[in-house]
Amino acid sequence: MRKQTLPILFISLLIAGCNAGIKTVGYSEGSLAAEDTALFRQVQQQTFHYFWDGAEPVSGLGRERFHVDGNYPDNDKNVVTSGGAGFGVMAILVGIERGFVTKEAGRKQLEKIVHFLETADCFHGAWPHWWNGETGKVKPFGKKDDGGDLVETSFMLQGLLCVRQYFQNGNAEEKALAARADKLWKEVDFNWYRNGQNVLYWHWSPNYGWQMNFPVKGYNECLIMYVLAASSPTHAVPAEVYHEGWAD
Repeated sequence: MRKQTLPILFISLLIAGCNAGIKTVGYSEGSLAAEDTALFRQVQQQTFHYFWDGAEPVSGLGRERFHVDGNYPDNDKNVVTSGGAGFGVMAILVGIERGFVTKEAGRKQLEKIVHFLETADCFHGAWPHWWNGETGKVKPFGKKDDGGDLVETSFMLQGLLCVRQYFQNGNAEEKALAARADKLWKEVDFNWYRNGQNVLYWHWSPNYGWQMNFPVKGYNECLIMYVLAASSPTHAVPAEVYHEGWAD
């Protein structure tokens, strides 16, 4: 049993390490050639502008599709995505650091996003894949996919945890934003999405229950869902969920 708990303990410590303010070694511009640095910056800037300029104006979230010509033949201009917008949240932080936007402007946009997440449809703490960005009401991703999407939620949570870490030692407004992001993370009920089993399920619907029937097993991009579920300070899953669900 002790051996089985080590992977879960390890990934939990990684998250805890962020909370403890452990300094990590990352990218350094000095390690790249000038042309590589310029390309790196251009990619960051274009990614930032996609999520900043193309954001749905009410929610502040990234759209599922952004048409620069303003022509939306499928009438989906207001459709926003939880997981994709999570990447946008992190892009805003990069934009602040790079000077693409002021820290105050970035904070205000993130406050808009957090407010939307606090008031939009969610299901046992997890958000749907799509919303109507103007109303916060779920837009079904499929016939029975009209409830919580734990994978897409996890992508958004990554962004929110970065927001928490970035602003938690700032001024009063920044600390308040960090606390709100932290509250959203702690409200996700990972244990609900076990469906009474030692595995995490991708979907739950208030209208169709577990009929999507998608227990998530590895290896794929969904690992972050298990990392966060093991690390949750409020709804942590036991080690057996990882070993019997993901790793089995």
